[in-house]
Amino acid sequence: MKKLETALVQLGNKTDERTGAINLPIHLSTAYQHQEIGHSTGYDYTRTKNPTRSVLEDGFAKLEEGDAAFACSSGMAAIQLILSSLFQAGDHLIATKDIYGGTYRIFDHYEKAYHVSVTYDECQDVLETERCIQENTKAIFLETPTNPLLQEVDIKKYAELAQKYHLFLIVDNTFLTPYLQQPITLGADIVVHSATKYIGGHNDVLAGLVVTKTPELSEKVFEMHNASGATLSPSDSWLLVRGLKTLALRMQRHEENARHLAAYLEEHPAVSQVFYPNRGGMLSFCLEDASLVKSFLANLNIIVFAESLGGVESFITYPTTQTHADMPEEERIQRGIGNDLLRFSVGVEDVEDLKADMEQALQVIRNV
Repeated sequence: MKKLETALVQLGNKTDERTGAINLPIHLSTAYQHQEIGHSTGYDYTRTKNPTRSVLEDGFAKLEEGDAAFACSSGMAAIQLILSSLFQAGDHLIATKDIYGGTYRIFDHYEKAYHVSVTYDECQDVLETERCIQENTKAIFLETPTNPLLQEVDIKKYAELAQKYHLFLIVDNTFLTPYLQQPITLGADIVVHSATKYIGGHNDVLAGLVVTKTPELSEKVFEMHNASGATLSPSDSWLLVRGLKTLALRMQRHEENARHLAAYLEEHPAVSQVFYPNRGGMLSFCLEDASLVKSFLANLNIIVFAESLGGVESFITYPTTQTHADMPEEERIQRGIGNDLLRFSVGVEDVEDLKADMEQALQVIRNV
């Protein structure tokens, strides 16, 4: 069995036997010829199945050690695919309290439009979470680490809880990727990714991925994936395959840089708190005063103030006005996402350059 690093680099290789092309071909055709009635090459219509997308999906399912994977048009489309495949009116969902604002937004929509109720829990104490389970509970949805406070959740313990009550365990693995965490091997039933982030890795593709554990789940999700049509284009599928080839190298550097910068920020007098789980490339931190945020962001030179993460470039995001802007302010602050909080997607640049950029911007606000 190939090591993960080898599987990543080899993804898509030797898939075109006719030409021997090393690089995975992009199959743009939307339709495929049938030689006669009842005869198919396995490809009929590109929404249902596409050769380029198949290489991505089959390869990614193996990386997450699942049964099947489904490439979607965005990370939110991936979550929508799960919700529409598994949930009906009257169902109940338990989710991590600290959660991406876009996920909160779609859960809020399902509560209002489809009467799928959601209970938010810290998901740090299994016994506390168990008290949230109702007769109509269908699943537990975990982000780990959470977004933006980077809290880790013990997937194994929550898998045991889900199995005890015959619930689905869904894990958003966007922040760690299959290189650092494989939730299905820890007991999860479904894994979801915003593949726009570390999987693509270059801020040039919008995509989502869903991985299912069993053939039964795969069949349910496949039916809705095909029916809804929120599938990933061949060109974008190719971009994800390209991105995955360097995932191991990138994650190693992201993590190395993030550890260095987290330690630096912990000691800085302008920073009141740092959130870093000691793995991965994401960290968050609070400035000593929320009024300093605007000046700090304006004085960064290398690090970009932008609303995304997981690319090779370093990004800092302000959840208050960006990722969590749709969450009511009182609720956002009650969840620990204050106006002084910044989320830092640490890139692969030279860490001393990143540190120097942070230092000069922090020094400016200290002198204000």
